[in-house]
Amino acid sequence: MTVLPERLSVGAPARADRKVGYVPVAAFVLDVATVVAACVLAALVRNHVPIFGRLGDVSDSVQTVCPILVAGWVALIWAFGGYRGDVFGGGADEFKRVFTASLYAVALLCAGCYLAKYALSRGFFVIVACAGVPALLAVRLMLRRALQAARSRGAFRQRVLIVGGPHHIDAITAVLRRERWLGYSVVGALTPSTHSIVETATGVPILGASDDPRRIPALLDGVDIIFFAGGAPFAPSQLRQLQWDLEQHHVQMVVAPSLTDISAERVQVRPVGGLPLMHLEAPRWAHAGRWMKRSFDMIGSTLLILATLPLIVVAAVQIKLHDGGPVFFRQTRVGRDGTEFGCLKFRTMVVDAEARIAALIREQGSSALLFKMKDDPRITKPGRWLRRFSVDELPQLFNVLFGDMSLIGPRPQVPREVALYDDALRRRLRVRPGMTGLWQVSGRNDLSVEESTRLDLYYVDNWSMLQDLNILAKTFFAVVRSRGAY
Repeated sequence: MTVLPERLSVGAPARADRKVGYVPVAAFVLDVATVVAACVLAALVRNHVPIFGRLGDVSDSVQTVCPILVAGWVALIWAFGGYRGDVFGGGADEFKRVFTASLYAVALLCAGCYLAKYALSRGFFVIVACAGVPALLAVRLMLRRALQAARSRGAFRQRVLIVGGPHHIDAITAVLRRERWLGYSVVGALTPSTHSIVETATGVPILGASDDPRRIPALLDGVDIIFFAGGAPFAPSQLRQLQWDLEQHHVQMVVAPSLTDISAERVQVRPVGGLPLMHLEAPRWAHAGRWMKRSFDMIGSTLLILATLPLIVVAAVQIKLHDGGPVFFRQTRVGRDGTEFGCLKFRTMVVDAEARIAALIREQGSSALLFKMKDDPRITKPGRWLRRFSVDELPQLFNVLFGDMSLIGPRPQVPREVALYDDALRRRLRVRPGMTGLWQVSGRNDLSVEESTRLDLYYVDNWSMLQDLNILAKTFFAVVRSRGAY
């Protein structure tokens, strides 16, 4: 076991790369500009559009109200914690704070004008409220996307030291390395002295022993955050004392539970007698089979069939003219609860494609589970553009309409693939398979088998209607980029 050094040698001081402190300033400037723009827009529209039956010049009232509105709105966002450094980059907390503050700003403007008997234009009020609130949320979303992109490229990163057992350290590290947009860079770990290793299985260097928590604060030069994972040999009183000690070192303390792939909606932290207890809601796969999702599937598939009917006709004609073979390819797939159904697709391969698959699996040395290959020799000429833009899957809209599939869900697989499932993978069968899902909008076939199945299981356990809508919106961009489509 390595000896705990006088200081943890983790490279250049992390605080030299703390440009993340500029993010709240950027958010403040953008919020001010957005509210000002909403006021200007409301004034211009009110002066030139006959809202509430007549035109009106609101220039005088705007000059009085706008400065107060801008200052008050931004001040409320600050009061609700909208500029706290820990709300940027992930989670819904930032948007909740901005939205709540915006509602209060609009309500106080209305109440203030009423109590002061100030004749503020109703048209101006309605426009500034309807334009300002969505605009603020949209600007925050763009700022988040820019921050996440910068973190993925290596900027705005915070250096993390993990304390715990080797297996727990690797589990936390795997998540932080996979989700680079979080902005965490693992620089090392401390483990109990009973583990005689130099580094963990995933390559995290062991910088010393964690047996004496009193020495840790003096060794954190160059570290921004210290994660306490499972296996850390500390009593609750020691962790409390360590938290007090970390205050003067400006190092954030995070306690990471031994849980992964749990959505925030399923987690509630309830302090009981000073003890923070984490309550986990049961997996939500049962909700994915209820009337709301089914109604959404029926309405959505009907509208999409009508909207894409010309494209369906063009694709069918091209396939028929190419080689005279059948237009549709019907394959047995396994659906919800293991029920088999005929999955429809436009035929993109030669007529005897199924007969050749066994030879291709042997030739490629691939697993039958989620078998895909680039430059598949079985694909026809029209089949390439059909696959590139996912047009070949449009007939599955009829499977959705008839109830065999859903618009969003895990990828439907053939019986020979399902036969290879272990108990964890069989959880995929608890919901209807989907035309699109988390793995499709996260890289499609460029993802490994492990990553694809992890995303499918996350979807099953953490289903929500909001997540379905988010996946559906992202699907359009994934199809246009054609990333991982082959």
